Amino acid sequence: MDDKAKLVTLAIHSFEKALALQQELAANNIDSIIQHVGDSIVTRNVRVRIKEADLDRATSVVEQIELKKASVDDSSEAPKNVLLVPIDFSDFSLRICGIAFKFAQSYGCGVRLFHAFIDPTPHVNLIEEMLTREKGKRDKALQEDLDRIQVQKENFDKQLQALIADGTLPNINYKYVVKMGIPEDEILNYSREANVQLIVMGTRTKAEVDSEEMGSITAEVLERSEKPVFALPKNADFESFNSMKNLVYATRFEDDDLMAFDRLMTLLKPFKFKVHFLHLAKGKKSDEDKTIWNEIKLRGISEYFKTNYPEQEISLNLLNGEESLLAIEQYVKDENIDVVSLTTHHRSLFVRLFNPSTAKTLLGNSKTPLLVFHV
Repeated sequence: MDDKAKLVTLAIHSFEKALALQQELAANNIDSIIQHVGDSIVTRNVRVRIKEADLDRATSVVEQIELKKASVDDSSEAPKNVLLVPIDFSDFSLRICGIAFKFAQSYGCGVRLFHAFIDPTPHVNLIEEMLTREKGKRDKALQEDLDRIQVQKENFDKQLQALIADGTLPNINYKYVVKMGIPEDEILNYSREANVQLIVMGTRTKAEVDSEEMGSITAEVLERSEKPVFALPKNADFESFNSMKNLVYATRFEDDDLMAFDRLMTLLKPFKFKVHFLHLAKGKKSDEDKTIWNEIKLRGISEYFKTNYPEQEISLNLLNGEESLLAIEQYVKDENIDVVSLTTHHRSLFVRLFNPSTAKTLLGNSKTPLLVFHV
C-alpha cells in the first residue's frame, strides 16, 4: 500500500472478522491493512484501514457481505459437527489433515483447520512520547505476520486441493480459522465455542521438544481440553481410523470410566476394531486380595459389555504392578496396538505419560497415537 495515501478506517472488528474482511477486499483488488485499536493490546479488536480513494468500492463490498449473510441460512450450510485440526502449514500438518479428512468423511462432519499465532509485539512502551512510534511498529509487525500467514495458507491449500483432486483425500467441508493469541489457549477457546467433536493434532518426538517441561502445546491441550483429543506422534505409522485394528482403553476402574468408554464408542462408531480393555491394577502381583477384587471387577465389566456392546470385539486384561507406563508400553508392542485411549482424570498416570524425565513415554518415543477424554 502507498505510504503517502490517506487512510481511513472502514470497520472495527474482532481479529477473525477483520481478517475475513481483508481477504474479501483483496479479492476485489482493494488494498487494506489491519491495525491495533488504541495504544495498548488489551482489546482484542482491530481496525481495517483502506485508502480514502477506495472507500466507495470498499463500502459496496461490505454491503454485499451483509446481503450474503442475510440471504444465507447458516444452519443449512455449516456442518452440525466439526473436527478441529491445529496446523502450522508444515508437511506434518498435511499428514494430520489426511487423517482428519478421512475421519470426517466416515463420521459425516466438517473440518476446521486452525492456526494461532502470538502477537508479534506483545510488549508496549508506555512512555508518552514513544506511543505513536511504538504503535506504528506494532501495526507493521502485525501486518507482516498476516501477509506471511496468508502466503503459507495459500500454498498449503494448493497441496490440499491437489490431494483432493487426485482422490487421495475426500472432498469434505473444510474451512480455515486464524486467531491471534497463545496457541493452546486459542485452541481450547475455539473448541468450547464451536461444536467440536474431536481435536486432531500432531506432537513432536521427545528429541524435538525444546523444553524439558511437561511438554508441548499438544500436551497442554491434552490435559486441559474438555473435548476428546487425538494426538499423533510424528514418527507414528498410523494412517487412518479406517485401518485401525486394535485400540487399548486404559482404566483403573474409576466410577466414570464406563461413561468415558461410552463416549469413545460413540465417537468411533463408524469404524470396526478390537478394544483391549486394559485395567491398570495398583500394587504388586503378589497382593492376592487386590488381585481377586480386580478380577471380580473385570467380570462385572464383562457383563456390562455383553449387554451394551454385544457385537463389539472386546478383550479384558489385567495388568498388575506399579510400573503402569512400562506395562502399557509392553502390551502395546506385544498386541500390535494402533491407538491408546485414556481419560485425564487418571492424573498420576497422565502426568507420567507426558513427563520428559521418564525414559520412554507413549507420546514422546513410541509410534502409538493417543486418544484422550476429559471426564
